[in-house]
Amino acid sequence: MSALKIANASGFYGDRLSAFQEILDGGPVDVITGDYLAELTMLILGRDKAKDPDGGYAKTFLAQMQGCLASVVERKIKVVVNAGGLNPAGLSGKLRELSVSLGVPAKIAYVHGDDLLARAEELGFGSPLTANAYLGGFGIARALAAGADIVVTGRVTDASLVVGAAAAHFNWERTDYDRIAGAMAAGHVIECGTQATGGNYAFFDRIPDMHRAGFPIAEIEADGSAVITKHPGTGGAVTVGTVTAQLVYEITGARYAGPDAILRMDSIQLAELGRDRVRLSGVRGEAPPDTLKVSLNQLGGFRNEVSFVFTGLDIEKKAELVRSQLADVVPDGTSWTLARTDHPDAETEETASAILHCVVRGPDPKRVGRAFSNLAVQIGLARYPGFHLTAPPGDAAPYGVYLPGFVAADQVPHLVDLPDGSELSIEPAPGRVPAEAALAKLPEPAVAAFLPGPTRQLPLGRIAAARSGDKGGDANIGVWVEDAAAWPWLADTLSVAALKRLLPETAELTVERHVLPNLFAVNFVIRGLLGEGVASNSRFDPQAKALGEWLRARTVEVPEEYL
Repeated sequence: MSALKIANASGFYGDRLSAFQEILDGGPVDVITGDYLAELTMLILGRDKAKDPDGGYAKTFLAQMQGCLASVVERKIKVVVNAGGLNPAGLSGKLRELSVSLGVPAKIAYVHGDDLLARAEELGFGSPLTANAYLGGFGIARALAAGADIVVTGRVTDASLVVGAAAAHFNWERTDYDRIAGAMAAGHVIECGTQATGGNYAFFDRIPDMHRAGFPIAEIEADGSAVITKHPGTGGAVTVGTVTAQLVYEITGARYAGPDAILRMDSIQLAELGRDRVRLSGVRGEAPPDTLKVSLNQLGGFRNEVSFVFTGLDIEKKAELVRSQLADVVPDGTSWTLARTDHPDAETEETASAILHCVVRGPDPKRVGRAFSNLAVQIGLARYPGFHLTAPPGDAAPYGVYLPGFVAADQVPHLVDLPDGSELSIEPAPGRVPAEAALAKLPEPAVAAFLPGPTRQLPLGRIAAARSGDKGGDANIGVWVEDAAAWPWLADTLSVAALKRLLPETAELTVERHVLPNLFAVNFVIRGLLGEGVASNSRFDPQAKALGEWLRARTVEVPEEYL
């Protein structure tokens, strides 16, 4: 059976609107997927649905289908997206209306059952704004097998879009763990769109034509192996490096859990087959855990922020004056961050300036709103020399708190509404094992001994690449080298202790290291760096997207032989 060509047209809610059309224009594909959901997106959709019960889905997908539905159906291309968000039934209904209005006989199916909000208290999750379990890919597979042209889902894992399409095409069994894990790996690579074709890549200056990077394609074989590529003539590049960057992105260790299988990240082998073609093979899978992860979002209260600009001399004294003047009016839990962006003897006023960020939170929108921010201005004439703010005083805004939860897999319905109006129920994966065993940390593999020689103190990034991101309140950094000869040095040098020294913000936190020899990579999970998630924390770079670049800028002793 020939390979299944799956292109991904969306990495987040707000990705390039023309992506579907670009993929259709670029060449033949069998399936187009779209990932619209992130932890923050679920909060946004939750607030949307609270205002309008008919909302709660990614409206941009509907706009994309307005121009593409006819081509998709005519060319017999399947579309699988999680754009249904909190209302897959509502989106599928809108798609049916669109189908009728365009005169295009599209068969629509949707997957649901992930929404646990009505049972949240019963399941021990309190009273959140949203509560959604991560479903797997076999509901999607059943919908495609029943003839659906478009499958809309709620909260499934990002890789499940690809798993479902591949499982349907190749008729995989639920216990084909190696094959499923191979599709999970391919799905993880392409789920973030152009990040697999050079976007956000550490060695970005090596990527040709990033003006308009092409969207990635996974050519999946019956055994679960895949080739990652893109349409000819599109911008960006697919290399072992760009694929590695996405593989180590936002994972939690060598065992990457999904509802249908555990992907052993340490088993993946990469090989460059030619220009823009990277083979992904050797993937091993294991039985999935007996629990499903649950994404929980709740409203945390209200927040407001004022940023004070200090220019020239005595920066620390100016900051202390502001803190003392506001000490009696800011609530408990206020965070102060002084960003020393100033330079001595600077040639411009901006480069002579530092910024003090003050973030307040509380349950009362009036107290943390204008009652607070107006005070920053009202005594402006009694502040420090050169007083000014980066923005005028503003109102408080609500913020959300993200929490991960877990629920027994057999407590979550996995339902599929087929094009003919019938409904199917998908049983949880057979052979599930207790989560403690399924997710147990693997012992660090042996790495060839590093023999030190002459070194030079240089930024880590002169020899190593990195990619970082968020997992709720935790941060993740994957670091790797391209040269196999430098791998023992990286594994020896970049220990947990070294990471804490290089990134002092992590010094007091729990840090886990996972070693991935096939990828010449080490992966770190930094527990609690991001507090209660992106929507609530006031950290600079709240999603840790640039944490890896900070690490690469730190200096280490680099052996001269690798330079």
